Amino acid sequence: MSEIKDITNRDVDFAKWYTDVVTKAGLVDYSTIKGSMIICPYGYAIWESMQKVLDAMFKETGHENVQMPMFIPESLLNVEKEHVEGFAPEVAWVTHGGTEKLDERLCVRPTSEVLFCDYYKKIIKSYRDLPKLYNQWCTIVRWEKTTRPFLRSREILWQEGHTMHATKEDALNETLRMLHVYEDFQRNYLAIPVIIGKKTEKEKFAGAEASYSLEAMMYDGVALQNGTSHYFGQGFAKTFGIEFLNKDNKLETPYQTSWGVTTRMIGALIMVHGDDRGLVIPPKIAPTKVIIIPIGDDELVLKETADLKSKLKLEGITYKVDDRPKTPGFKFAEAEVKGYPIRIEIGSRDLKENMLTIVRRDTLEKIRVAKEEVVKKLPEIFESIQQDMYNKALKRRDSMIYEASNYEEFTQIATTKPGFIKANWCGNEACENKIKEDFNMKSRCLIEDEEITTNCVCCNKPAKYRLYFGKQY
Repeated sequence: MSEIKDITNRDVDFAKWYTDVVTKAGLVDYSTIKGSMIICPYGYAIWESMQKVLDAMFKETGHENVQMPMFIPESLLNVEKEHVEGFAPEVAWVTHGGTEKLDERLCVRPTSEVLFCDYYKKIIKSYRDLPKLYNQWCTIVRWEKTTRPFLRSREILWQEGHTMHATKEDALNETLRMLHVYEDFQRNYLAIPVIIGKKTEKEKFAGAEASYSLEAMMYDGVALQNGTSHYFGQGFAKTFGIEFLNKDNKLETPYQTSWGVTTRMIGALIMVHGDDRGLVIPPKIAPTKVIIIPIGDDELVLKETADLKSKLKLEGITYKVDDRPKTPGFKFAEAEVKGYPIRIEIGSRDLKENMLTIVRRDTLEKIRVAKEEVVKKLPEIFESIQQDMYNKALKRRDSMIYEASNYEEFTQIATTKPGFIKANWCGNEACENKIKEDFNMKSRCLIEDEEITTNCVCCNKPAKYRLYFGKQY
């Protein structure tokens, strides 16, 4: 009867557990088109919930939404050589329009920096035109060899912000401001603790002067890069010939940023909070906050179900009613698979005592509440669930962060324990590469607020940086 019997134990096979959860919770289905997924209504509802919150955050910080073309002419893509080299292996090309061969190949956008630059060249003429704070919600295509639902797909739903500024200081501030907007969203809405920091030169975005990332740790100790923010300086602007007249009527080159997050955040949500019963969705981002399950169909139960629906609607609390002809046990199990934050059970036995039963999805705790108090109590329970989920994820993450002062310690940790390793680094890419080759661990981001006390963990030469290392999805 119960669908949870078909979900693999996450401590036995985490990869299989993940696949089971995303399919059995009705988030995705597999497409006949290799490398592309079908995002089902419930999966898309979670994305819409994320979009709604982030879009409001962007607009509060002065950004406007635009829509750029899907196609990039090859000559336009090639304007910025370093940028195109970084994406060349993943680019998909359109060579024909109908039956006619195109005069010039068109790239299906892997990202939109060149499109925005081409547009900014037309519309930026004066310091009065700056800053330009644009964002777009769109699909991009990257021809990934290995794909997994939400984590890596050839078609990716995301948002990409692209901004232009009159000064370097303004652009740098924008880069960090949007990094912290993402941090706020992921901590306070997704209940995911993230580490933020600067990427190394080797790991930064193609064409950027500096890249910053949000690094989340999944239940199995593997990193997921959950968002990035890039400072481009004047590189793209100079290449595209973008100039503006400053207040002294002299030509200057503007400074550029870009930043983005994707449906990968849904993958993070699953792998940070999910359990062996299925999804666990934080209340602040859950598209359906309450699932009502009537037990039986006598008049008392039906009346209370109708009354509760009206009260929830009045309070703006999203809900669903599962009144299908299935057993209560089946409905409870399915509600747990889908991760609804609160389940309210309406049974005649409870109603005779003027009570209802509230079940928290995160702890499965059952709370009997007087029926008149149920709706009043929900905000308090939502807040408790949200905070408890964050604290649980933070505690697990912190328990899997280790320190290594030499290569012997690094080797011992990397080969026996999942998680992140903090270590000192000389700044030499050869050491970064050696760790990747020996342990399949990449640098995640630099640590800027801790003292450097020992030499490089790899070569034992004087260290310049503190750095997180970890395996990644």
